[in-house]
Amino acid sequence: MNHYANKKSAAESMLDVALLVANASQLKAVLDQGPNVSFYTPIITLIGLSLCLQVTVGVLLIFTVRWNLNDEQKHRRLNCMENLTTGLVFIIVAVNVFITALGVHQPNHNN
Repeated sequence: MNHYANKKSAAESMLDVALLVANASQLKAVLDQGPNVSFYTPIITLIGLSLCLQVTVGVLLIFTVRWNLNDEQKHRRLNCMENLTTGLVFIIVAVNVFITALGVHQPNHNN
């Protein structure tokens, strides 16, 4: 059971890193375009929020992997952390939907 949970958390961590890199790329694209981009401030705010939430989820996943699932005294705390992680991942997905909806485009360098 503990081995399965560790693999699951490791896979979630890798997906979190992939999304973190995508958000960093989006942030760079918005900053390259400058403040004249429509929805500049909301996009920067949403990307920043998403990045902070992703780091929080990453830390929670690290703690989840490091704790022993065989210790029944920790089951309640681990369950709470798993639920919190799942909730934060849902919020991250929702925030990234709004980021995509507001439109982050790579600058066109065809000069």
